[in-house]
Amino acid sequence: MSLLTVGSVAFDAIETPFGKTDKIIGGAGTYIALAASFYKNQQNIVSVVGEDFPEEMLQQLRNRNVNLDGLQIKQGEKTFFWSGRYHNDMNSRDTLATELNVLEYFDPTIPDAYQGSDYLMLGNLSPQVQRQVIERLSERPKLIAMDTMNFWMDIAMDDLKETLKLIDVLIINDEEARQLSGEYSLVKASKVIRDMGPKYLIIKKGEHGALLFHGEKMFFAPALPLEEVFDPTGAGDTFAGGFMGFIASTDDTSFDNMKRAIINGSALASFCVEEFGTERLMSITEKDLEERIAEFVALTNFEMEQVIG
Repeated sequence: MSLLTVGSVAFDAIETPFGKTDKIIGGAGTYIALAASFYKNQQNIVSVVGEDFPEEMLQQLRNRNVNLDGLQIKQGEKTFFWSGRYHNDMNSRDTLATELNVLEYFDPTIPDAYQGSDYLMLGNLSPQVQRQVIERLSERPKLIAMDTMNFWMDIAMDDLKETLKLIDVLIINDEEARQLSGEYSLVKASKVIRDMGPKYLIIKKGEHGALLFHGEKMFFAPALPLEEVFDPTGAGDTFAGGFMGFIASTDDTSFDNMKRAIINGSALASFCVEEFGTERLMSITEKDLEERIAEFVALTNFEMEQVIG
């Protein structure tokens, strides 16, 4: 099956209690594509970079069977750049610099070869750009998933709500779910958000796992306890890429298969945080992933005898 990813391909500079980096490769589109590449789908990406983006990284994406026909390279311009510093709890961070550069006036172009993509993953971009991509597709994909963040809720809530009407799956964290819905209870929040359009809602809770809601059904996936977390940047995007990569490879959008997809996404995200940037994603093998998924299954696989009555 084919998966179309729309998201930033960018530079990051990161500081955590474990160290800091100079400018490294990042961006939602990058993490999503790398995670999804483990599932052997035909991958297409729509994004934009400046002439300063290294050709060797583009080649690494091609080596993962990512089609870059939809990646615009703007000569004479610079790639999007973000710099941040994480606090000791690794859950909160301060943004030190944001340079939109080529993303400021990004106009997504959908190549003819991308038309008819089976699945669509909209990475965290402005809801207007996300909506433009959907509207520029000649036919609707089987499943449209979308990520967003509180920044867009602060400055573009009306646009965001219009885009939510067009998607199937929304992937956000617990803080964002509460802000979007106005409800503290995540169960209540899920109902409010799904009334806005998406039939499925995934709420990420970081080190506390993830929740999936659909109709009256709910599923909770734990997070794998790790000895060390070096860099949480991109973990959410990696989760989304693993989720959609698995869905596309199985071509199954049932609730039960989404539960399996969440475990796959969680397993990949648990690798992502073990090193800075995309380093760990570039080094893990299929065997590593299989073993990590087995660890997730073992976390919640237990038998219990009847003890009441």
